[in-house]
Amino acid sequence: MADIGTSVFQITATDSDDPTYGNSARIVYSILQGHPYFSVDPKIGIIRTALANMDRETREIYTVIIQAKDMAGQVGGLSGSTTINVTLTDVNDNPPRFPQKNYQLYVPESAQVGKAVGKIKANDDDLGVNAEMTYRITNSEGAAIFAISTDSDKKEGVIVLKKHLDYEKKKAYTLHIEGINTHLDSRFSHLGPFKDTTSLKIIIGDVDEAPLFSMDYYILDVYENAPAGTEVGMVTAQDPDSTKSAVRYSIDQTNHADTSFSIDANTGRITTKQMLDREEAAWHNITVMASEIDNPSLVSYVPVTVQVLDVNDNAPYIETENDIIVCESSRVGQVIQTIKATDKDNFANGHFSFTLPSDPPGNPNFTLKDNEDNSASIVSQRRGFSQTEQELYELAVEVWDGGEPALSSISTLTLRVCPCQRGGRLRACQAQAFLSSAGLSTGALVAILLCIVILLAIVVLFVTLRSKKSKKEPLIISEEDVRENVVTYDDEGGGEEDTEAFDIVALRNPAAAEELRLRRDALAQAWEVAAAAAAAGASCTSLMLDEEDIHRVIRERVVVADRDMRGPPYDSLQTYAYEGHGSPTGSISSLDLPGVPSELDPAELDDWGPEVHTLSILFREHDNEHNP
Repeated sequence: MADIGTSVFQITATDSDDPTYGNSARIVYSILQGHPYFSVDPKIGIIRTALANMDRETREIYTVIIQAKDMAGQVGGLSGSTTINVTLTDVNDNPPRFPQKNYQLYVPESAQVGKAVGKIKANDDDLGVNAEMTYRITNSEGAAIFAISTDSDKKEGVIVLKKHLDYEKKKAYTLHIEGINTHLDSRFSHLGPFKDTTSLKIIIGDVDEAPLFSMDYYILDVYENAPAGTEVGMVTAQDPDSTKSAVRYSIDQTNHADTSFSIDANTGRITTKQMLDREEAAWHNITVMASEIDNPSLVSYVPVTVQVLDVNDNAPYIETENDIIVCESSRVGQVIQTIKATDKDNFANGHFSFTLPSDPPGNPNFTLKDNEDNSASIVSQRRGFSQTEQELYELAVEVWDGGEPALSSISTLTLRVCPCQRGGRLRACQAQAFLSSAGLSTGALVAILLCIVILLAIVVLFVTLRSKKSKKEPLIISEEDVRENVVTYDDEGGGEEDTEAFDIVALRNPAAAEELRLRRDALAQAWEVAAAAAAAGASCTSLMLDEEDIHRVIRERVVVADRDMRGPPYDSLQTYAYEGHGSPTGSISSLDLPGVPSELDPAELDDWGPEVHTLSILFREHDNEHNP
C-alpha cells in the first residue's frame, strides 16, 4: 500500500574504463523485469514503486532485474545486470471476516458452569499483530448466560457457560458475536470497519436430570419434649424433565448424621423419632436426598435445619457453691448480699420471683427482699454476729419462674460469719474458717508452730555437731581400722625370763610405742628387785604381796589407763595375776625361781624336727579356806 515513487533501493554499477575518455565509463540504468510495479532512475540507479496500492495479500514477493550499460546506453556499449528480490511488508489493511454469517451449536442442559461449550473463529488475511482480534457477545440475552474469551494463539473465540441451562425453561439461545482488530492503522481507516459480526444459535439438549427441590434449604421447628412421631415439616422435590418421574425421599446417614428424625419416602414428611431436649441440643442439621424412582442414580441433596423450641420444663435455682459472707458488725436492715437465679430454660418464660418458704417458720436472723428485677437481697434482722458463738447459718430461699406452668425450687444458702474491717472489707475469714473446721484454736495453732520450730532447731544442732565430729582427725593412722583385721605375730618365747608380754597398745598407737617400751622395762626391773629380795628371805617361797597392795596397784592402773589419751577411746581389758598366800605346800610356780637350770638338753630338741619353743605358765588359785 505504499505510494507511487516510494524509494525501495539504490543500485550502483562500476566501470573500469577511463571516465575521461569519451563515454566509455558513462553508465545508464534500465529495468529489464519488474514492470509495471517498479521503476529505476537511469542516472543514479534508485528503484522506486511505480504502481499504487500494491497488496501483500495478492502478491508478496517481486523479482526486479536492473541493467547497467556504458557508452551512455548507445549501441555498441557494454552492459551488466543484477537481480533484486523485493518483499512487501504487511500492514493492517484487511478487517476480520467470519466465514459464515450464521452458526449453530448444540449444548446439553447438564453442561457445567464455567466450562467451554464451543469455539468460533474469524479470519484475517493480515499477519502478526495486524491480525490480532478480540471477540465479544453484543446481545444482552446471550451475554447473561454465556461468555466468550479469546485464544490469542489460535485466534479463536471460546464460548463459556455462565449459568445452568434448563431445557424445560428455554430450549435455545441466540448469540450475536463480534470480532474486531485490536491494532488499527489510521492510514487505512477508509478501508474499514475493521470488525465483523455473526450469529450463533445455541440449541439446548434435554438431559435426564436429578429431582429439584422447591427450596435451596429448609428451616423447620418443633417443640421440645414432643412425643416421638411428631411432624416437624415437609420437603418437596420433583423431576424437572418432561417425563415427570416419581421421586423418593430419604435422609443422608453418612458423616455421623443426626438420627433423631425420619422422613416419609413418598411424601417427604419429616417426623421425630424420639423426644428432643432443647437444653441438650437447640439445633439439629440433617440432609435430605431425593432420587428418581426410574433412575435412582440421579440424586439431589438439600440441607434441613430443625430448631427445637423451648418449653418450661426446668425449675429455676440459685447457685450455692460459695458461702455468703456476713460481717460480725452487720446492722439490722443491712443488705448482706444480692442473689440471682439461674434457669436452663429460655428467659422468654418470664422473670423470677423470690420468697422464704413457709416451712420451716421465719428465720430470726435474716430475711429476704424481692427486688422485682430477677434478683433478691438478703437482709440482716439482728445487730452484730459473733464468729466464736456461731459461724455458719443456713437460709432457705424459694424461687419461681414466669413460665407456663410456673416451676419453683428451694435452695439452701450457707452464710458464714467473718470479722470485717471498716467499710465491710473482709479481713481473714478463710484462714479462720479453716481452723474452725479443723477444731483448732489460735493458741493451739501457735503451740504447734512453736513445737515445729523447736524440732527444727534440734535437728539443725544435731547435724552441726555430727559434721564437726566427722571433721576430727582419726586416732588410727592407718586407713583401715585395726579392729577389723586379724594380725598374727610369731615370736619366740623366753621361758621364765619372758616376763614382758607384748603390749597391743603399741600397735594401736605407734607414736607411743617407744614410751610404752621404757615403761614396761622399768616395771620389769621393779619386779626383778622384788623377786630377788623375796628369794633372799626364803629360797622356795613365792612372792608374797599384801592384798591391800594388790588393790591399790589395780586402782592405780585403772587411773593410769583412764588418763592415758594416747590409746583408742573404746574399752580395753587388762588382766593381772598374782600368787595367793597361806598354802602349806608353798608355790609350785617357776616364775619366782631365778636361775633354775633346765634339765632338758637343747641338743635333744634337734631330734624332734623343726625348731620348737614352748612357754608354759601356770596360774594357781589358792585361799585360806579351801584346798587348792
